[in-house]
Amino acid sequence: MTTPAAPHVECEQLHPVLIVSDILAAVDFYTDKLGFRRSFTWGGDPPTYAGVNLDQVQLFLSRGTPNPKGASVCFVVGDADQLYEFQLANGVEIVEPPGDRDYGIRDYMVRDLHGYSLTFGHHLVHSAQPALRIERVGVPVRLEKRLAALLHDLAELKRMSLSSCLEEILLHTCEPFGDGVASPHTSRTFAYIQDLKRKHGIDYDCHASYRFVED
Repeated sequence: MTTPAAPHVECEQLHPVLIVSDILAAVDFYTDKLGFRRSFTWGGDPPTYAGVNLDQVQLFLSRGTPNPKGASVCFVVGDADQLYEFQLANGVEIVEPPGDRDYGIRDYMVRDLHGYSLTFGHHLVHSAQPALRIERVGVPVRLEKRLAALLHDLAELKRMSLSSCLEEILLHTCEPFGDGVASPHTSRTFAYIQDLKRKHGIDYDCHASYRFVED
């Protein structure tokens, strides 16, 4: 008998499930200590199943006998350092502090109240590919004062030089993505940029440069 070829299966979501002894205590820990949001509880009073989510990723909790040696979960987030500071301030047990890893992620590991290991990390700005030797040249650029202040803050957030940050943005705007262009910013970075726009009083839209006139 010929073995049938494996079908092409599209998978939109993946939901890890951790076995916990107390659903409500676990939900409180994940929301209060780790920064997750409560999604749902199910199965009576007390509940036997629950969901908590971190942005678009949902983690399920099922009542039973915990087996922390049997599972660990890794999360890729927008800013691991920010989340680490929040969790540290809440007394979460830190197994391994944040560090830049050879696999291109800056991450850290904590342990939850049932003993499960959880890793949170974000992609490093630098690429895992070999260094690319370049020659930089001076470009006579003048920027609107408030926009320049935003750019300085953004580069600081991303731990990049001002030149590298500008190069990243320019390279992405020159790269097609669907019907638009690619963006170097995660959803978290976009939210931070909105805060920066308010901080520096930027009240114009992305087409305003056509209207800029210097005094």
